[in-house]
Amino acid sequence: MIWFELLSHILLVMALGFYLATNLQWYSYKIERVIFHHTKYQWHLIYFLIPLFAYYFTGIYFWIYFYFAYLPSLWLWQRKLDKKLVFTGRIKRFFALLAALTLFQDLLLLARGNESFGVILPLAVAVLGSMAIERVLIHGYRLQAKRKLEAMPDLVVVGVTASYGKTSIKNFIAQIVGHEKRVYATPRSVNTLGGVMKDINESLPEDTEVYVVEMGARGPGDIGEIAKFVEPHYAVVGVIGPQHIEYFRSLERIRNTKMEILASPRLRHAWVHTSAKVKPDERVTLFGDEIENVVPTLEGVDFDLDLPERRLHVHLPILGAFNAVNVTAALHVADALGIGYEKGARYAASLEPVPHRLQRIDAGGKIILDDSFNGNVEGMLASFELAAQHPGRKVLVTPGLVEADIELNRKVARRAGEIFDLVIVTGGINRAIFQKEIPEAKLRFLNDKSKMEQTLAEETMPGDLILFANDAPNFI
Repeated sequence: MIWFELLSHILLVMALGFYLATNLQWYSYKIERVIFHHTKYQWHLIYFLIPLFAYYFTGIYFWIYFYFAYLPSLWLWQRKLDKKLVFTGRIKRFFALLAALTLFQDLLLLARGNESFGVILPLAVAVLGSMAIERVLIHGYRLQAKRKLEAMPDLVVVGVTASYGKTSIKNFIAQIVGHEKRVYATPRSVNTLGGVMKDINESLPEDTEVYVVEMGARGPGDIGEIAKFVEPHYAVVGVIGPQHIEYFRSLERIRNTKMEILASPRLRHAWVHTSAKVKPDERVTLFGDEIENVVPTLEGVDFDLDLPERRLHVHLPILGAFNAVNVTAALHVADALGIGYEKGARYAASLEPVPHRLQRIDAGGKIILDDSFNGNVEGMLASFELAAQHPGRKVLVTPGLVEADIELNRKVARRAGEIFDLVIVTGGINRAIFQKEIPEAKLRFLNDKSKMEQTLAEETMPGDLILFANDAPNFI
C-alpha cells in the first residue's frame, strides 16, 4: 500500500505541476500574473486548489477522486486548450527538478518512518529553483549574444516599438530594405529581452547588414532593457495607445516606457509618431502628419506623403488604413539607410501582408479577412470600416478586446452591431457587453473554438465577408 501511495503522490505532484507550468508559460513565467491577472479563476479552483485541499483532508478516499475524477478532467481540460503547454528546455528542466525534489522528499520521509508526503513544498521549491536556474542560463545567453553582436561591428540595428503595429512596421522595414541589403528581423512576435537574446544566438546570420528588432513591454523598464542590450542605431516609435493598460495603469506610463528606446547609446535618429506627444529634437523626428488622403479599399491602400522635397503617392497591396502609418515609418528608415523615398515607395507596392494582420483570403466564394493578431481598438475599428465596404452579408468573429477597459469594448460592440449582419463572440470575457450592445438576432456565442469550422459552415454562405478580429486564447 505504501508504494501505491508513493507513486500516486509523485503523479499528483506532477499533475499539479503540469497545471502550474501551463499557466506560468501563458503568463511569461510571472507568478504574480497567474495569481492576479488570470481571467478564469475557476480553473485555479478546479485544477489546483480543490485537489490540494482534498489531498490533505480526505485521507485514503482521495485516490478514488484523483484517479477517476481529477486526472480525467485535467486531461480533457488540456485537450481543449488552443494554447497547449510547449515542452521547451525550460519546461523540461522544471519537470526534471520537480520529479527529483518530490522523489527525494518522499524517500527521506519514508526512511524516517513518516508516510505523510507534502505537496506544496516540492512545488514551491521547484518553481523557485527553476527561476534561479533560468537566471543563470539567461546570464550565459546574454554574454553569448553580446559577443556575437560585438563580432559584427558593421551591423546596423533598427529598433521598433509601438502600442499598435510594431510587428507590421518591423516586417515592412525588412521587406523594403531587403530589396537592397541583407536584412534579418526578429521572427513572429519575438519582442522580449530573453527572446531577442535567444534569437541572436540561434538565428542571426553573421553576414546580416541590417538587424530589425521588435521591442515589446508589459511594464516600465522592459523597452529600455532591450534597447541598452542591442543598442539600435535607428528607432521607430509607432502609434501609442491604451494597449496593455491593465499592466501600465495610465497612458503616460505606456508612452514613457515606449520612449525608453531612445536610451540606446548608439542612437543616430528616431521617428516617433505624433500620438506620443513628445517634442522633436535633432535626433527625433515626429511622423504621421505628413500622411494625407488615405483611401483604404478591399484591394489595398492609397495615400500621399507630403515630404519636404516633394509630394509622393504611395500604393500598397495590403489592407487597412492604419498601414499607411506603418509603411511610412518603414519608408523613413529606408531613406536613412540609403533607399530614397521614391524607390522605397516602388518597393512598397509589392509588400506581402503580415500573416493574420488584415490578411485577405478568398475561399469557397467567401471573402475572409484574417485580422486575428490585431488586438487594439483603432485597428479593430478600422477593419470594421473596411468590412463595411463589402456590398454583401458581413460576419464578425471576435472575442472583443483583451486587456482593455469596458468602455472601449462597448465602443467596439456598438460599432459591430451597426456594421455586421452576424456577430459570433468567442469566449466569455466580453460576452455581457456584446449582449447589451447588439440585438439578440444578430448574436451568436462560441465557447468552444474547436467548433468554429462547424459554426461557420452553418452560419455563413458564398458571397459573405467574414472578419476574424482578434483571437484570444481560451485561457483568456
